[in-house]
Amino acid sequence: MSIQGAVFDVDGTLLDSMSVWDTAGEKYLRSIGYEPRENLNEVFKNMSLLQAARYYRTEYGVTLGDDEIVDGVNAMLEQYYRFETPLKAGVRELLALLRRKGVRLCIATATDRYLVEAALDRCGVLSCFDGIFTCGEVGHGKDEPYIFEEALRLLGTERARTVVFDDALYAVRTAKEAGFLVAAVCDSHEKAQDSIRALADLYLEDFTQTEKIREYLLD
Repeated sequence: MSIQGAVFDVDGTLLDSMSVWDTAGEKYLRSIGYEPRENLNEVFKNMSLLQAARYYRTEYGVTLGDDEIVDGVNAMLEQYYRFETPLKAGVRELLALLRRKGVRLCIATATDRYLVEAALDRCGVLSCFDGIFTCGEVGHGKDEPYIFEEALRLLGTERARTVVFDDALYAVRTAKEAGFLVAAVCDSHEKAQDSIRALADLYLEDFTQTEKIREYLLD
């Protein structure tokens, strides 16, 4: 099948950035004077930043507003996105290939826009994308299909010929149930690889598997 559009996740898919999120939830909570009671990385892995902020408020009694919490977490992460986080292997080459084939591209991410733009601009690939959608702006996490629907409207492509690239099981499941093609990208921080492999239309160890991508998505 020759695809018309592609929707890319950012963390763990385009960017090798998941390690910074391993301790971000606990580090931020401690920075404002609260001691975590559980592994917040596991709690937050299926949440947007806004959903995590609400969790801090309901479960820990944090009195800051949702926006203040989101801004505080982002400030802690900003240096990493602006100056350090690298693209995953094969990303630059894949994006160039898709653009040459006339495939329209956009982003659907739980990370705030300015961090995504800073990282992708530094890596030289921001201009490849026709638009960026964030869970915070859409008002829903990837446990619901809204962000993928918004991306589809922007792209103007057929649903059955639009592929979602993501590394997280819950996002893969949501996109698949919403009728998109799904290309799952392996990331070591997602432990449910067998479940992801069973759900996805295409499973990639990384983006250097160019022939596999060509065969399934471009021929």
